[in-house]
Parts: sequence; structure tokens; C-alpha cells
Amino acid sequence: MDKDLEDMFLNALEEHQQKLLRICSVYASDSDDTQDLFQEVLINIWRAMPSFKGNASIGTWMYRITLNVCLRIRTKEIKKQKKMLRLDSIRVISLQNESWDNDVDEKLTTLRSCIKTLNDADKALITLYLEELPYKEISNITGLKENTVAVKIKRVKTKLLNRINGV
Repeated sequence: MDKDLEDMFLNALEEHQQKLLRICSVYASDSDDTQDLFQEVLINIWRAMPSFKGNASIGTWMYRITLNVCLRIRTKEIKKQKKMLRLDSIRVISLQNESWDNDVDEKLTTLRSCIKTLNDADKALITLYLEELPYKEISNITGLKENTVAVKIKRVKTKLLNRINGV
């Protein structure tokens, strides 16, 4: 890979690393899984660098790859879990493990655990929203219309608020 692409990758990674990690953490069950997922994301971004056309910002492009990798791996894990459950002939509802730093504020922990219970599409929307991305950029990343993004985020926020308040 040429030096310009390598520099672009490193600069973009430096700027967006924390957001990419937070997106990975929403789809991972613990900090080790988050790191594994993040490594897989970086590999995918690195491999895709030569195909980056600049039609969207590099951040938007990286978020899209991150979501795709997270969803692909999650789908594989779900299929694997279902296969294992069928083999054991046991019907189990699997809940993701929560493993957050002890010093994290209790409200943030509650919010994160509620986010983990959302379906994957809602998780993606609220995660990007919490990263303070504008609706237009979320629209570009998800492929949804901007108005649809706004409506869905409002619904997800209401759903989260109800879960947090035990409604």
C-alpha cells in the first residue's frame, strides 16, 4: 500500500478511534470482545483503504465499515449460538454479559445495558446519535432517509427511556 494511503489511514484512525471503539463496545459482550471486534474492524478498514473514493467523509466511511463488521460478526455469533442450542436440545434465552469498568457512572451503565437489548438496527442508530453525528451523516451511513432517521431515533429514545424507567 502506498505511503499516502497509509498516512490517510493513520490520520483517520487517530481522529476516529474512540468512536469506532464505542460502536464496537455496543455489539460486544465484554472488553475483550470489544478489542477483538475493533481489531477486525481495523483489518477491514485497512483492506478497504484502496477503494475509498471520497464520496463521503472518511469518518462516515469508517463508521459504515464498523457497523457492517459488527453486524456481520454478530449474525455469525447468533447462528453459532442457535446451532449449539439445537445440538443440546435446550431452549435458552441468551443475554449478553455486562462487563463495564467499575468506575463508570451507574446511569451510563443502565443506558448501555438498555442499548444492548435493542435490535441491531436500533442499536446502530442510537450509537451514531450518541456519537453526536448529524442526521444527514447517520442517513449516509445507514442508507435511511434523513426524516426516517429522525423518526426512528425519536422512537428509540422513547423506548430506552421507558426501559430505564421500568415502564
